[in-house]
Amino acid sequence: MSLFKKVTVTAMAFAMVMGLAACGGSDANKAGNEDAEKATEVAKKYIVATDTTFAPFEFQNEAGEYVGIDLDLLAAIAEDQGFTYELNPMGFNPAVQALEAGQADGVIAGMSITDERKQKFDFSTPYFDSGVVMGIAKSNEDIKSYDDLSGKTVAIKIGTEGATFAESIKEKYGFTTITFDDSSAMYMDVMSGNSVACFEDYPVMGYAITQGVELKMVTDMEQGSSYGFAVGKGKNTELLDMFNKGLENLKANGKYQEILDKYIKK
Repeated sequence: MSLFKKVTVTAMAFAMVMGLAACGGSDANKAGNEDAEKATEVAKKYIVATDTTFAPFEFQNEAGEYVGIDLDLLAAIAEDQGFTYELNPMGFNPAVQALEAGQADGVIAGMSITDERKQKFDFSTPYFDSGVVMGIAKSNEDIKSYDDLSGKTVAIKIGTEGATFAESIKEKYGFTTITFDDSSAMYMDVMSGNSVACFEDYPVMGYAITQGVELKMVTDMEQGSSYGFAVGKGKNTELLDMFNKGLENLKANGKYQEILDKYIKK
């Protein structure tokens, strides 16, 4: 074999070896990138927005810590599923707006699952079934039914199921509404006599009364919807899956009922 042919064959062999090495390197790099992506996904810290005052679902205790059914459930589910999150208490409407704007990854705030909201958000399996009740000042002996609201002012909290229900019947019963951003201010308006009644989710008002709020319920609970954890439409599907799986596990091991019993006494 001539020197030229030997050099050519050697060069070709070297090129083949390098080509195989490059392919192997490409596969290794691809695998490495996939592992890195998975690690990043697992390590992601989710931003979860919530309400500020919606006891017993979220509220501040005497130490200034945010606690409640929603927040205890979220913490237990995160522990069960191994994800981390940063809680951002900001009020109900701002929380929903933050999720819609992509400034939060999820919202847990006693948020009713409605067809209208489903157009913008994806919801978890319902974690609580609620209903609406009407509350009045404990000292009020005049308001006994919706018929007694005619010509009066009724307090509602913006964005809640109670507000939706009140708006749906106000023409029929002839009352006007005044809106508030949080439950505490709404209750105070009723107790001060500025408004004669308020509409609120049953567990929320029930908890408030047990905590000394001077209100009483005078109507049966209206059929309500269910609460769900929300994420942006088509976004953070892995977070939604983890929430659902964690919720299922908590119901199976008794932790879910333990959390409910901590805040709601039947």
